[in-house]
Amino acid sequence: MYLTSFLIPFLFVGQEGQPAPLFMNVMITPQPDKIEAFEAGVAAHNKKYHADGAGQISVFWIASGKNSGKYVWSMGPTAWAAMDEANDYGEEHTKDWNANVAANAYAEMETTYWKGDVGHSNFSKDFALKNLSIFMLDIKRFKQMEFMSVLDKVYKVFKTKDPDHQWGVYFNELNNSDGQDMVWVDFFDKSAWMGEEDQFPQWYEEVHGAGSFPGFLKEFEATTEADTQELWVFRSDLSSSDGQVQSAGQ
Repeated sequence: MYLTSFLIPFLFVGQEGQPAPLFMNVMITPQPDKIEAFEAGVAAHNKKYHADGAGQISVFWIASGKNSGKYVWSMGPTAWAAMDEANDYGEEHTKDWNANVAANAYAEMETTYWKGDVGHSNFSKDFALKNLSIFMLDIKRFKQMEFMSVLDKVYKVFKTKDPDHQWGVYFNELNNSDGQDMVWVDFFDKSAWMGEEDQFPQWYEEVHGAGSFPGFLKEFEATTEADTQELWVFRSDLSSSDGQVQSAGQ
């Protein structure tokens, strides 16, 4: 979530007193000779059946890694209680999906469900989705509580040293052995952001004390197995959402 599923927040952050937002992400691979028909079918389907509400769709194109060229079809924000209504589109909806989307893609799909972590995300200003840097973690079994302590420290660093940057944190709602337990999503406009110097080690010690970074690395290693990174691009032409992210008033 991918994010994914995010993954992925514009109305993503729940308001005070409301449950954390849920996103259903479907990763789809178009057939190489049918990409044009696939994109046309996705765009038309979303605008006809997913124009608003909990069924609204954001589409992302994966620009790096082993999933390059695939698409993420992301529904939300929603909640488990709303999923029945959101998915009850009737026979015509299913026929349209099968004829104009699924028929132009390979049969294998991956569906994941992601819940936003409001307390570790930063949506302090309005912005429009464009580019996403996906950092996905495989958390070690029975180490979830210890990992949350590590995440607290990371959040404090970025909230202190780079509070104007926008990011979202999401956890997979279902157990898996695919290394998809948590995702940290950075939102950025220009690719030049990717070339900026990594200042996290320095920032960490400025926030948590001189000489503290090696200890952090040990804690991180003790609670996680591996990480995966991808770059995603928001496809406004294929989405029914407008990609506008609202400030959470942080």
